[in-house]
Amino acid sequence: MVDVTVRGAGIFGLSIAWTCARSGAKVQVVDPFGAGAGSSGGLVGALAPHVPENWNAKKAFQFDSLIMAEPFWKGVEEIGGVSAGYARLGRLQPVPDARTLELAHARADTAAELWQGKAEWRVVETEQLGSWCPPSPTGYVIHDTLSARMHPRRACAALVSALAVMGVDVVAEAPDRGQVVHATGLAGLQELNDAFGKVVGNGVKGQAALLRFDAGEVPQLFADTVHIVPHADGTLAIGSTSEREYDDPASTDAALEDVLERATRAVPVLHGAEVIERWAGVRPRSKSRAPMLGAHPLHQGQFIANGGFKIGFGMAPKVAAVMADLILDDRDTIPDDFRPQASL
Repeated sequence: MVDVTVRGAGIFGLSIAWTCARSGAKVQVVDPFGAGAGSSGGLVGALAPHVPENWNAKKAFQFDSLIMAEPFWKGVEEIGGVSAGYARLGRLQPVPDARTLELAHARADTAAELWQGKAEWRVVETEQLGSWCPPSPTGYVIHDTLSARMHPRRACAALVSALAVMGVDVVAEAPDRGQVVHATGLAGLQELNDAFGKVVGNGVKGQAALLRFDAGEVPQLFADTVHIVPHADGTLAIGSTSEREYDDPASTDAALEDVLERATRAVPVLHGAEVIERWAGVRPRSKSRAPMLGAHPLHQGQFIANGGFKIGFGMAPKVAAVMADLILDDRDTIPDDFRPQASL
């Protein structure tokens, strides 16, 4: 007896399966390529918020999910015994000019209201911070305490281990049983494009690198549009590019070398660190730029969870919660901007 079939074992599919299983449902996860085989098997793992201004449903949803992340990943590790490498250590961003500094101070005021006292957005002088603080032309950095880090592959492995303890395995093939949710990433978006004869979603290639550099338990950095994320295992991830057009989805090239150069220029202490892996993959992006959640536009009576793009890991805890509510209890709390119709 299966209550829920989840098609796709990326971060959305695994998180939905986990939340449904913890609610008592009998779940099967089906993916011919295995867990984390697509863009969820990347390197970076920067769980960072949008700026606290022009508040909307997407930003509010993301905020809730980032707050939910710590207990979510703690529960996964407690059951499965495998760590996702999660830690809410914050983020530092250099402030390049006077106009950006003025905006940063204004956003500190709005964050005090919008973030409900659960996290802070502060403007700090670089001299107040240690050697890990990146150089800043103004002498100031933005320090937010909402950002967190994790290792994407380890997160997928942690979910697979926890699901196995709950009696849920990821299998290559199985028939649909019970309620069905499609979390199939780029392939699922392409299915919609073909069916509707227009672009409902597409893939954006990203390239990233992993360095052998143990920065310790320090905030991630965002400098010169590059994410620099120290991981718990003594490595450090740098990424990523955003390429709408590409020939080979899995190749790395000069675009990644440029990202590495910008990272080491922004954070000189990284000079000479060994690059132990280069990675490329294609992230699913819906036309609306928000995750696509709700009733599936093609498969009557079934569901879709797709379009995580660059914020899929940060959105996953709340995506899983609202999808489990919809699938198991027919309780629909999905924001209108996230419904498939917003991209059709």
